[in-house]
Amino acid sequence: MLTAIIDYESGNLHSAHKAFERMAREADAGEVTVTSNAEVVAKADRIVLPGDGAFPACMAALKGAGGLYDAMVEAVEHRGRPFLGICVGMQLMATVGREYEDTAGLGWISGEVTKITPADPTLKVPHMGWNDLVIDHPHPVFEGISTGDHAYFVHSYHMAVTNPAERLAHVDYGGDVTAIIGRDTMIGMQFHPEKSQNTGLRLISNFLTWKP
Repeated sequence: MLTAIIDYESGNLHSAHKAFERMAREADAGEVTVTSNAEVVAKADRIVLPGDGAFPACMAALKGAGGLYDAMVEAVEHRGRPFLGICVGMQLMATVGREYEDTAGLGWISGEVTKITPADPTLKVPHMGWNDLVIDHPHPVFEGISTGDHAYFVHSYHMAVTNPAERLAHVDYGGDVTAIIGRDTMIGMQFHPEKSQNTGLRLISNFLTWKP
């Protein structure tokens, strides 16, 4: 069993790698590797797409990274490999991102990525820090996770999903902010599970052992 964390030069992957390695070891879920090699992504059993920065820059970097984009799409869309998008990696799953300029996303979850606009003007953007998850729909990745568990967020944009059934969890930040999305073999988390202590580690473990 191989889990590939895609490295397309969009963020520091050290903490994510360590967290996934630890939980793979504890759950006997095989090997975890950080890779920029399309062949490794193509043969991986699970794929993780992190991302820090702006939506257009991340999409351009992914598409320009030596075949990684095509290998990932083939593995997820055609071979049904379990996929986890983190932060901007989650946002790239949308139909379109509207950060700076309209940019086509992967189209795996119908919706658009727009700037957070809290109803309370005293709430600052970016949305940064701990917030309480509200679970909207049950999913195997929520085993051992409950509404009220904390996750760590750092973002200015969020995904507005077209189909409410594909928003699995949200948080309140002057209005609903999408926290977790998913359908079929795909999951996305707006927050950083590797920085979310016990809640995040449990979510990582659940993903690594999930059998869609």
